[in-house]
Amino acid sequence: MENTENKKIRQGSSEKRAKIIAAARDLFLSDGFDRSSVDAVAARAGVSKRTVYDYYGDKLNLLIAVAEETSEAVLELIKQGISDYLRKFENLEQALCLFCEQFVASAKGSSDYSALIRLITVEADNLPSSFLEKLDNAAEEELIRRFTEFGQTGLLHVPDPEMAAKHFAALTFLLVFNRPGGTGALEEAQTKRIITEGVRVFLCAYGQPTVHNED
Repeated sequence: MENTENKKIRQGSSEKRAKIIAAARDLFLSDGFDRSSVDAVAARAGVSKRTVYDYYGDKLNLLIAVAEETSEAVLELIKQGISDYLRKFENLEQALCLFCEQFVASAKGSSDYSALIRLITVEADNLPSSFLEKLDNAAEEELIRRFTEFGQTGLLHVPDPEMAAKHFAALTFLLVFNRPGGTGALEEAQTKRIITEGVRVFLCAYGQPTVHNED
C-alpha cells in the first residue's frame, strides 16, 4: 500500500473538497477530533479514504483546513461590519457602536461562529499555536487598518493601532461574547449597554478632544 504521508497533497476538485470539509466539520463537532476517523469522514463525504488523504495529507491537516475555512466565514462578518459602518459616517461613537452591534448579532446567528468557538475551545490542544495566532491577527487586521486611517485623518490618537484594536475588541464585542448568556430583550439591552460604555471608554483613551466628521 502506498504511503500517503509522503505523497504530495493535490488540489483536487472544489466540490469534493467542500464535501470533505463539511463532513469533517460535522464529525469533529459532534464526536470530537480524536474519535473521528478518516474512514468516517470519507463515508459521510461520499469519497474514498484515499481521496481524503490525497487532498489533505492527514487528519490534523484536515482539522486545520476545517478551522481555517470556518474562520474565514467569521472574518467576513467583521469585514462586512466595517464596510457598513466604518467607511462613511457622521458620528464616530455611533459608528463604532453600530459596527459592534451588527457583528455581535451576526456572530450569534452564525453557525460558523459557533463552530469556530467550539473547535478552538475543544480542539485547542490539536490546533497548532501558529494557527491560533494567525486567526487573532486576521481578526484584528481590518480594525488595525481602519484605526490607522482614523489616526491619519485626526479622528483618533493611535500611536499603536494594533494595541488600539486589541483594546477596542476587549472593551466591546469580546466582553459581550465572554459574558454569561441571557435571553430576549434583557440580553439585547445589556449587550447594547456593554458596547456603548466600552466604545466610550475606548474613545476616552484614543479619541481626539474634538472629533471631526470623516470626509
